[in-house]
Amino acid sequence: MHDSAHDHHAHDHSHGHSHAHGPGHSHAPKDFGKAFAIGIALNVAFVLIEGGFGFWSNSVALVADAGHNLSDVLGLVVAWIAAVLSKRPPSPRYTYGLRGSSIMAALFNAVFLLVAVGAIAWESVLRLLDPQPVASLTVIVVAAIGVVINGITAWLFFSGREGDLNIKGAYLHMAADAAVSVGVVMAGLLIMLTGWLWLDPVMSLVIVAVIVAGTWGLLRDSVAMSLDAVPPGVDPEAVRAFLGRQEGVAAVHDLHIWPMSTTEIALTAHLVMPGGHPGDAFLRHIAHELREHHAIGHVTLQIEREGATCPLAPDHVV
Repeated sequence: MHDSAHDHHAHDHSHGHSHAHGPGHSHAPKDFGKAFAIGIALNVAFVLIEGGFGFWSNSVALVADAGHNLSDVLGLVVAWIAAVLSKRPPSPRYTYGLRGSSIMAALFNAVFLLVAVGAIAWESVLRLLDPQPVASLTVIVVAAIGVVINGITAWLFFSGREGDLNIKGAYLHMAADAAVSVGVVMAGLLIMLTGWLWLDPVMSLVIVAVIVAGTWGLLRDSVAMSLDAVPPGVDPEAVRAFLGRQEGVAAVHDLHIWPMSTTEIALTAHLVMPGGHPGDAFLRHIAHELREHHAIGHVTLQIEREGATCPLAPDHVV
């Protein structure tokens, strides 16, 4: 990454390879270090409170929810580690730095959340078959505290949920927890009023369905990113058309667009230009346009006089 949005390099090698790169679209990714620290501290404190009250009131529901919240602390820790690692400078072996760790963290969070939800669903079904007495008032008070703490933590990550899949994973994790806590409060109130013990597991199953629906998109996007798919916000055909209509370009082949991290996108392509190398100004223009209009910040272009001689020219060749 460079300090200036207009700072990029262009290299002209003897074999016709040209390279231009700049930072990603708009501003550098926001630092969520403080949000992670506050979120982890709040949730660790809540896990201790919830677990303690769970044992004290003999409420399996609270103890189970404390375990679930502990899994969220782990999820936040993983997302934070990835956010820090993704800022590490490149090395001779890891030439992109460790930017890809943010994609791994988003994938881990999605899978971990679905596993945690599976455990809740299993416990809910068991409870439905054998309803247990619930200490309603204690459950309501402690779950209400959970709504506040999880709500605050989710709000800390709210601004980054659109631009960074890793931060979106952390946000969804905490928002899902707030929803769980709201459901527990409602179930506790209704059980107190009606005495219907089956309401507790039924509410849990409804919440499970809501969480799975919200997490599926995160899982799909993080799996796609880990397989180097073109990020959802980029139209590859529009990029190909843009490159193809540049002055002097006769054909475009070996075009690849992939995510370097959850916030940065890279592109490589071969441009067939019978008139020869167009110069550094041409490369800088393309890099600037791709960054501004397609959020692609790392552009590498190879200039060729005759595309037919390139072994990578056919579309089916990678």
